[in-house]
Amino acid sequence: MEVIKYSEEWKEKWDRFVLQSNNGTIFHLQKFLDYHTPGKFNFDHLIFLKKGKIEALLPGAIKNGVFESPIGASYGSIVTKDIKFAEAMEIISALLDYGSRNKITEFELTSAPMIYEKYQNQNLEFAMRWLGFNYKLHYISSAINLRKGEDYLLRFSPTTRRNVRKTFRIKDLRIEINERYDQFYPILVENKAKHDAKPTHSYDDLIRLKQLLPENLVLFMVYLGDKPIGGSLLFLANKNVALCFYNMMLYEYTDYKPMHRIMYDVVNYATERGFSYVDIGVSQDTKAENPMTPSMSLIEFKEQFDAKTIMRNTLHIKL
Repeated sequence: MEVIKYSEEWKEKWDRFVLQSNNGTIFHLQKFLDYHTPGKFNFDHLIFLKKGKIEALLPGAIKNGVFESPIGASYGSIVTKDIKFAEAMEIISALLDYGSRNKITEFELTSAPMIYEKYQNQNLEFAMRWLGFNYKLHYISSAINLRKGEDYLLRFSPTTRRNVRKTFRIKDLRIEINERYDQFYPILVENKAKHDAKPTHSYDDLIRLKQLLPENLVLFMVYLGDKPIGGSLLFLANKNVALCFYNMMLYEYTDYKPMHRIMYDVVNYATERGFSYVDIGVSQDTKAENPMTPSMSLIEFKEQFDAKTIMRNTLHIKL
């Protein structure tokens, strides 16, 4: 197996492989990574070839001898088809050999959780562990399993069910799917500021992403009359998972339960379109010294919607 550096002529084949893969997401697409301002990152993406055909892909970058994936995205690590164990061993062996020959001192790879896979297959993960990788970090995420044929509202907690039903009786409250990022973004910035944080994306980033991947970004807005009071930005990450990347609201309108209602609409939207999961994202205490520290209040909020824990794992090796 040959490992080569990505170059622009591979772009179409790269993205086609991701879309046909077992574990690829929009975050692995070159089209997604194109939203970054040129020069912001010096990418060192890798392509694994066998007899001239792509067997695997690895987006990422090298800094001070450390190859990290993802860079500039939520999920990274190695993208493959539904491979057998021997193929997984061959891919990881080729990666380690490439690293040794190119003065890479470490690999640090964070993959999407297993729910993103078409066919859940841990051959790659076990091959990495067997060949010397160790876990460096685990992040706690929450996801709702969209079990077909069930009334998902009945799976919400009793209080949440009552709150959702209450929103249908508020005459002036409504949900729209639109492209009013100009209304969404100021509320998002205000929400993040309450937690001494900033959004991952700038306003221009979101507009650029919507232009690059118009079918993969879905914006839900909550209105009270004509006033926007909350919203949720959904990234349709692949055919399995719809990811709630941002949920936000104006806190002075908490009594109207905009987040309960919007989660109901998001779950309804994802269920009707055949997704298997809604991922509500990580729940870490960003102010804690240990990055793995769970945010209990955030986890408990997500559990109201019958969300269960999934882990986002980072694997690491020193060569």
